[in-house]
Amino acid sequence: MINEPAAETWDDELEDLFLRVGHCFGRVEPRRRMRDYVRGLLGPVGRKNGWQLAEYAGHATPDGLQHLLAGARWDADEIRDELQHYVAEHLGEDDGVLIIDDTGFVKKGTTSAGVQRQYSGTAGRTENCQIGVFAAYASTRGRALVDRELYLPKSWTEDRDRCRAAKIPDERDFHTKGDLAKALVLRALASDLPFAWVTADSAYGQEGRFRRLLEQSGLGYVLAVPKSQFSVGCPRIDWLFAQAPADAWERISCGDGAKGPRVYDWAAIRLPAVAEYDYQDENQVRRRWALARRSITRPDEIAYYLAYAQLDTTVEQLVRIAGMRWAIEECFQAAKNECGLDQYEVRRYTGWMRHITLAMLAHAFLAAMAAAAASKGAAETVTAPWSTSPWQRSDGSWRLAAPTRVRHGARPALTP
Repeated sequence: MINEPAAETWDDELEDLFLRVGHCFGRVEPRRRMRDYVRGLLGPVGRKNGWQLAEYAGHATPDGLQHLLAGARWDADEIRDELQHYVAEHLGEDDGVLIIDDTGFVKKGTTSAGVQRQYSGTAGRTENCQIGVFAAYASTRGRALVDRELYLPKSWTEDRDRCRAAKIPDERDFHTKGDLAKALVLRALASDLPFAWVTADSAYGQEGRFRRLLEQSGLGYVLAVPKSQFSVGCPRIDWLFAQAPADAWERISCGDGAKGPRVYDWAAIRLPAVAEYDYQDENQVRRRWALARRSITRPDEIAYYLAYAQLDTTVEQLVRIAGMRWAIEECFQAAKNECGLDQYEVRRYTGWMRHITLAMLAHAFLAAMAAAAASKGAAETVTAPWSTSPWQRSDGSWRLAAPTRVRHGARPALTP
């Protein structure tokens, strides 16, 4: 929330942001209402719904702001594109990280676009909710949400009358969350955002098609995966790390959290290369890794990752990227608490996209101002496919004792 001194200091910057996105509105009325709406999202408003935002803006009723979301002619995707350019200018670094995750918006009734009883990681249980798939951008300068898609379950996309009533475009078919994640990555690649890495939780990391897209795009990644995940030369990732010798584990911080450095025991092992993706003209240019993160106080709590990176990437760098995934959780929390990301009262698809985009714009402004201030000084048993231990020392790191170069799709044969 912006206090009065901060509002005075940042007012010129906010006006510059409004000028940047002003061309997205063909008429002056929606442009002015957009300014009032974003100022309200940034302001000291208790609950950022239509009435309270209207009162903060000095409007007699919320009709004008509701029309901005529901009826005015403007394209939220154009605002999204300008937002990405803005974030690239203020937070961009060549080794930036794109983070993919989803968040839930608990709702009542059955008419809000995409709503149904489904698991929400936000609530930690199955709820009647909408699910949004988001991309966040993170660098050492800051982090901000940069893209969004509303997940539409088959219960919606197979009922076209219901979709039309919620103003869902006729061309909007069913897409898995993984499909939406791929669309977010492709749009980020086409934008001005400079990034070299992608990270996500296991819901996305376990999808081979998602990983292939990143590899084909030349992006590095550190993706969480379930313990049953297989990969090249790796029948089950939890079994692989169950074989790790004691000195394979190293205590490393994956970044600072609310209570200081987040320190875990980490183990990393190099996996065989895939000829189609990891070589250029017979020269290997990328390396595959499997990583495990073990709690210091609860050693039985182990998280697993697959990674893909340039040859000179260190384990410490991979651990840092793994730790960056939590930045999107911080974005969700800040955007909800400070910018009303989840405090909308719209039911239709267009209104959802517009509110979410304007809330992201408000959050990106806060992230940019914070960056500017900082810059001024402020285990299941599986028979081994190898005759000996799969862990071997090589050039100071551990690697998998399997063929060092395989064809895409090859999997180790398990001895019955």
